[in-house]
Amino acid sequence: MAQVSRGRRLMSDINVVPYIDVMLVLLIIFMITTPLITQGVKVDLPRASARTLPVGKAAPLVLSVNRQGQMYLTVGGNTIGPVSAATIHSHIATEMASDPSRAVLIKADTAVPYGTVMRAMVILQDAGVHKMDFITQPKGARPGN
Repeated sequence: MAQVSRGRRLMSDINVVPYIDVMLVLLIIFMITTPLITQGVKVDLPRASARTLPVGKAAPLVLSVNRQGQMYLTVGGNTIGPVSAATIHSHIATEMASDPSRAVLIKADTAVPYGTVMRAMVILQDAGVHKMDFITQPKGARPGN
Protein backbone atom coordinates (compact mmCIF):
# COMPACT_ATOMS: atom_id res chain seq x y z
CA MET A 1 0.00 0.00 0.00
CA ALA A 2 1.42 3.36 -0.99
CA GLN A 3 1.10 6.46 1.16
CA VAL A 4 -0.04 9.63 -0.45
CA SER A 5 1.55 12.82 0.79
CA ARG A 6 -0.62 15.86 0.88
CA GLY A 7 2.13 18.26 -0.19
CA ARG A 8 2.56 20.31 2.98
CA ARG A 9 4.99 23.15 2.50
CA LEU A 10 7.29 24.42 5.20
CA MET A 11 6.58 27.92 6.43
CA SER A 12 9.64 30.10 5.81
CA ASP A 13 8.28 33.46 6.99
CA ILE A 14 9.64 35.14 10.11
CA ASN A 15 7.09 35.78 12.81
CA VAL A 16 7.70 39.42 13.80
CA VAL A 17 4.94 39.70 16.44
CA PRO A 18 7.26 38.77 19.37
CA TYR A 19 9.81 41.35 18.18
CA ILE A 20 7.12 44.05 18.08
CA ASP A 21 6.03 43.11 21.60
CA VAL A 22 9.59 43.39 22.88
CA MET A 23 10.03 46.74 21.11
CA LEU A 24 6.87 48.16 22.67
CA VAL A 25 7.91 47.01 26.15
CA LEU A 26 11.33 48.65 25.71
CA LEU A 27 9.68 51.83 24.46
CA ILE A 28 7.51 51.99 27.58
CA ILE A 29 10.50 51.35 29.84
CA PHE A 30 12.52 54.14 28.19
CA MET A 31 9.58 56.54 28.36
CA ILE A 32 9.26 55.93 32.10
CA THR A 33 12.96 56.03 32.99
CA THR A 34 14.06 58.99 30.85
CA PRO A 35 12.60 61.67 33.17
CA LEU A 36 14.24 59.92 36.13
CA ILE A 37 17.70 60.24 34.59
CA THR A 38 17.74 64.01 34.97
CA GLN A 39 20.45 64.81 37.47
CA GLY A 40 20.96 67.68 39.80
CA VAL A 41 18.82 69.70 42.11
CA LYS A 42 15.35 70.74 41.05
CA VAL A 43 15.14 74.53 40.92
CA ASP A 44 12.79 76.95 39.21
CA LEU A 45 15.21 78.66 36.82
CA PRO A 46 14.76 82.28 35.77
CA ARG A 47 13.82 82.86 32.14
CA ALA A 48 16.23 84.69 29.85
CA SER A 49 17.09 84.83 26.20
CA ALA A 50 20.78 83.94 26.28
CA ARG A 51 22.98 82.09 23.84
CA THR A 52 24.06 78.53 24.54
CA LEU A 53 27.61 78.08 25.79
CA PRO A 54 29.99 75.88 23.82
CA VAL A 55 30.64 72.47 25.36
CA GLY A 56 34.14 72.11 26.77
CA LYS A 57 36.30 69.04 27.08
CA ALA A 58 35.47 68.50 30.77
CA ALA A 59 32.05 68.46 32.36
CA PRO A 60 31.25 71.79 34.00
CA LEU A 61 31.08 72.25 37.74
CA VAL A 62 27.55 73.25 38.76
CA LEU A 63 26.71 75.01 42.01
CA SER A 64 22.95 74.76 42.60
CA VAL A 65 21.02 76.87 45.10
CA ASN A 66 17.52 75.62 45.88
CA ARG A 67 14.50 77.62 47.11
CA GLN A 68 15.55 77.19 50.75
CA GLY A 69 19.04 78.57 50.07
CA GLN A 70 20.79 75.19 50.42
CA MET A 71 23.75 74.69 48.09
CA TYR A 72 24.52 71.54 46.11
CA LEU A 73 27.61 70.84 44.06
CA THR A 74 27.63 68.72 40.90
CA VAL A 75 31.08 67.47 39.93
CA GLY A 76 31.34 65.09 36.98
CA GLY A 77 27.65 64.19 37.09
CA ASN A 78 27.67 63.39 40.84
CA THR A 79 25.62 65.74 43.00
CA ILE A 80 26.61 66.19 46.62
CA GLY A 81 24.77 68.25 49.14
CA PRO A 82 23.45 70.14 50.80
CA VAL A 83 27.02 71.23 51.45
CA SER A 84 28.67 73.94 53.53
CA ALA A 85 30.68 76.84 52.15
CA ALA A 86 33.92 75.17 53.29
CA THR A 87 33.10 71.95 51.44
CA ILE A 88 32.25 73.87 48.27
CA HIS A 89 35.48 75.86 48.57
CA SER A 90 37.65 72.75 48.97
CA HIS A 91 36.01 70.83 46.09
CA ILE A 92 36.11 73.79 43.70
CA ALA A 93 39.70 74.69 44.64
CA THR A 94 40.80 71.11 43.95
CA GLU A 95 39.01 70.99 40.59
CA MET A 96 40.29 74.41 39.51
CA ALA A 97 43.87 73.50 40.46
CA SER A 98 43.75 70.55 38.08
CA ASP A 99 41.99 72.45 35.24
CA PRO A 100 41.80 76.27 35.60
CA SER A 101 39.81 76.63 32.36
CA ARG A 102 36.99 74.37 33.55
CA ALA A 103 33.52 75.92 33.29
CA VAL A 104 31.73 76.79 36.52
CA LEU A 105 27.96 77.31 36.36
CA ILE A 106 25.54 78.67 38.94
CA LYS A 107 22.01 77.27 38.94
CA ALA A 108 19.83 79.25 41.34
CA ASP A 109 16.10 79.11 41.96
CA THR A 110 14.07 82.19 41.01
CA ALA A 111 12.89 82.64 44.61
CA VAL A 112 16.41 82.72 46.09
CA PRO A 113 17.37 86.14 47.45
CA TYR A 114 20.05 88.03 45.56
CA GLY A 115 22.32 87.98 48.62
CA THR A 116 22.38 84.19 48.70
CA VAL A 117 23.47 84.02 45.06
CA MET A 118 26.14 86.65 45.75
CA ARG A 119 27.40 84.60 48.71
CA ALA A 120 27.71 81.58 46.39
CA MET A 121 29.63 83.69 43.88
CA VAL A 122 32.02 84.89 46.60
CA ILE A 123 32.67 81.28 47.67
CA LEU A 124 33.50 80.38 44.07
CA GLN A 125 35.74 83.44 43.66
CA ASP A 126 37.63 82.60 46.86
CA ALA A 127 38.16 79.06 45.53
CA GLY A 128 39.93 80.41 42.43
CA VAL A 129 37.12 80.75 39.91
CA HIS A 130 37.56 83.84 37.76
CA LYS A 131 34.74 83.22 35.31
CA MET A 132 31.34 81.80 36.13
CA ASP A 133 28.11 81.62 34.17
CA PHE A 134 24.46 81.32 35.14
CA ILE A 135 22.09 78.59 34.00
CA THR A 136 18.77 80.02 32.85
CA GLN A 137 15.69 78.56 31.27
CA PRO A 138 14.82 79.52 27.67
CA LYS A 139 11.86 81.89 27.43
CA GLY A 140 9.43 79.36 25.91
CA ALA A 141 10.35 76.33 28.03
CA ARG A 142 8.21 74.67 30.71
CA PRO A 143 9.11 75.54 34.31
CA GLY A 144 10.48 72.99 36.78
CA ASN A 145 13.79 71.81 35.25
